[in-house]
Formats: sequence, C-alpha cells, structure tokens
Amino acid sequence: MQADDLAHENVDVPEWGGTVRVRTLTGSERDAFEQSVITRRGKQVDMNLENLRAKLAALTIVDEDGERLFSEADVQALAQKSAAALSRVFTVAQRLNGLTNEDVEELAENF
Repeated sequence: MQADDLAHENVDVPEWGGTVRVRTLTGSERDAFEQSVITRRGKQVDMNLENLRAKLAALTIVDEDGERLFSEADVQALAQKSAAALSRVFTVAQRLNGLTNEDVEELAENF
C-alpha cells in the first residue's frame, strides 16, 4: 500500500500571510471527522456543527511532506481565525474529500 493517493491543493490565505496546503483525509481521519459532527443521545441524533470548519482545517492543512500542521488541540485556536480564511480552506477541503452538505445530513440519518 505504498501508493500516494492523498491529493492536495494549495490555497491562498492572505489573512494568514500566504498559502496553505490542503490534502485529502485518510480513511481514519474521515471517520474521526464524521464521528465528531454526530452526537447521539439514546435514540436522538444531533449534528454537532461547533467549529466544523476549524475541525476540517486542522485535519487537512499539511506541510510539504503531507504531515498535519495542526492537532485536535489546535481546533479552538483555528476557530478564532478569520471566518473568510477558514471558509476558503473548508471549501477546498470539502471538495477534495467529497464532503457535501448532503453527506453530513445522510450521516445523521444513518445513525
């Protein structure tokens, strides 16, 4: 399994002073992301959209070697950054990973 199948794209983020590299999620990262947006209380399933953009940014912003630059501990700090910058990164990460709004809604229905 040596194939490098994690596509990436550079995103201009002038608010942060340059460009960031956004890559596709690994299977385990996608599972963790999906689990983080679903909250289950008995039979009730709720969407947890708190810091959604920052969570996905933390999982997908990487260095030149494809290593993540942020951890889960950085999500709160990322969430305090420019909404325009986060939205730009989120939109690219969402597209690269095939995460549509419908995917998130389907997740909630399947739980």
